[in-house]
Amino acid sequence: MKKILATILVVAVAGVGVQLSGPAAMAQEQSSAEQTYKEIEAAIGTVPTHFKAYPKSAVAGAWAITKGLDFGEGNTVLEPKVKSLINLAVAAQIPCRYCIWLESKMAKDRGASDEEIAEAVALAGYVRHWSAVLNGLQIDFENFKTEFGGE
Repeated sequence: MKKILATILVVAVAGVGVQLSGPAAMAQEQSSAEQTYKEIEAAIGTVPTHFKAYPKSAVAGAWAITKGLDFGEGNTVLEPKVKSLINLAVAAQIPCRYCIWLESKMAKDRGASDEEIAEAVALAGYVRHWSAVLNGLQIDFENFKTEFGGE
């Protein structure tokens, strides 16, 4: 079994043109992480602890997702304020106090009013409420779709 897994890993790695080679791979990860930290600091003025604590082998990817989706680098279509309000609504439902604090701050920094923030959080609760009712009572999904004009 170990041999099969090792073979699959070698084939998968070879397929994407990456080579794993002990200390050399670790040095490459460190270099990539350091480059990512510099990019994060240039973008937001600091390197938050959660990025430093993230595995060095994956921090570049985590930053790419963050800047691509939240900071709008690329072809995103949602306005920054809307993104923060969505993020806040999700954070309230998870719940994540770190995310709630940051997304509330970011929403305000991006122009959201206290009323918009309250409405986003209330909408999250509204959807959560009906989700609990629909799923808990096991409402027939096909009938539900029909009632709302779907097929």
